[in-house]
Amino acid sequence: MNIVGKNFLFELSSEDACFDLAKKIVQMIQSTPLNNQGLHIWLIGDLGSGKTTLVRYILQALGYQGKVKSPTYNLCEPYSILINDHDIPVHHFDLYRINHPLEWEEAGFKDILNQSGIHFIEWPEKAENTLPSADLVIRLQYISETVRQCSIEDVSSIGKKLLKYIS
Repeated sequence: MNIVGKNFLFELSSEDACFDLAKKIVQMIQSTPLNNQGLHIWLIGDLGSGKTTLVRYILQALGYQGKVKSPTYNLCEPYSILINDHDIPVHHFDLYRINHPLEWEEAGFKDILNQSGIHFIEWPEKAENTLPSADLVIRLQYISETVRQCSIEDVSSIGKKLLKYIS
């Protein structure tokens, strides 16, 4: 791991490295009280860069036991996770298939994103400037079949609180 400004950079050269990063992200989430506010984590990267895989590992590291499905066709997959003895709603969005920036809102997701809980949003750029602001931005870049580069940037006060727990 390297620190560059507000960015933390990771090289993910194996499934284990990806799961280890997921565990670090979970430690950040578990160490920071969300105080009934939503946590918005944007995932940016090309197709095949590992966005859905990282979210799957984060959910598993949070203790989710069920199957974690890609939200590509439903646009959103909901989960419920127990964090620090509190039942927390988690929503995993994939906006890749939307054709208009407000389509996610027309699908009824605006209400979800304004609620407390954790919201992972893949392809946020498809919604242009219509989404709530991100707290963390995770960028994944395909380097090779077995290597991805990942950067995590805080872009809000809650994001700054979260990143202080990463090591």
